[in-house]
Amino acid sequence: MWWVSHCNFCDHSGEYGMENSASGQDPGLTVAAVARRLGIAPATLRTWDRRYGLGPAQHQVRAHRRYSAADLARLDQVRRLINTGVTLGDAARVVLAAEPDLQRESSPGPIRVPANIATGPEINQLLPSRTAARGLARAADSLDSVACREIITASLERRGVVWTWDALIAPLLVGIGDRWHSTGRGIEVEHAFTQAIEFCLGSVSGQLRTPINVRPVLLAAAPEELHALTLNALAGALAERQIEVLMLGQRVPSDTLMAAVQRLGPVVVFVWSQAAATGNPAYLADLRKIRPAPALVAGGPGWSESMPAGVIRVRDLAEAVSKIARIVAE
Repeated sequence: MWWVSHCNFCDHSGEYGMENSASGQDPGLTVAAVARRLGIAPATLRTWDRRYGLGPAQHQVRAHRRYSAADLARLDQVRRLINTGVTLGDAARVVLAAEPDLQRESSPGPIRVPANIATGPEINQLLPSRTAARGLARAADSLDSVACREIITASLERRGVVWTWDALIAPLLVGIGDRWHSTGRGIEVEHAFTQAIEFCLGSVSGQLRTPINVRPVLLAAAPEELHALTLNALAGALAERQIEVLMLGQRVPSDTLMAAVQRLGPVVVFVWSQAAATGNPAYLADLRKIRPAPALVAGGPGWSESMPAGVIRVRDLAEAVSKIARIVAE
């Protein structure tokens, strides 16, 4: 499947921050602010405190609860363990047992889970089920980039780029876009999640050492097309097949792409269009005039059904990879 978003995301500042006192000292985060950061309800956070001792380490009677940086680090570790399948009770016990280490570090590293704690299957064993998808959704909604990268990387190593894109990444991107469309919320989630995706897919592409193609495969988004994340997925999937690409990215003007094609003589040019406003077939027709003409592949829902002669239309990521790999092998 392709990722089809309902909207263009805009830049907005976040709502989270430390409250400032009149004295200039940092009193910490409120319950509501910490709950928003963790992606849970304030009532849930209070329950964590009562049942599992996960409240502020320092609390004065009759004073409003304030969470320090160390308290927040503790809760981040609990959330990360939950995302990997640890129960809340076990996660709390593990993190509280490591309390001396947390107090020494403002940004603690991963906590070692004792062997007697039941964490469930490893992440890469959970991927065929819904567990990884739920964990990835929780991590993305909590702005936990580390957990997002861990889950995506585990899936890439076990299942590859195409499966990971179709089963995990694209559905979640669609869901994030749907939520923005209906509520106007979640821009920060989309931005942080996109960064994690690009990092993981870039790691796959960066492992390519001995490509099988002498002439490159050129990847570009149509002019004014801002959504080009699918190009990263295609680059990673082709790298798994030892095919080298040159990525031009989003909003590539016609003359820029023409110049690149003339200079490099690519074996394939793939052009992505997500929005109908960017899928102008004339853009592709001009590329067909170059000699020697590269194979021209068009992907994305932005293109119309009527395409210039000789243009190969692909419907999803798997078909794009298959078509390009076949052309490279010829």
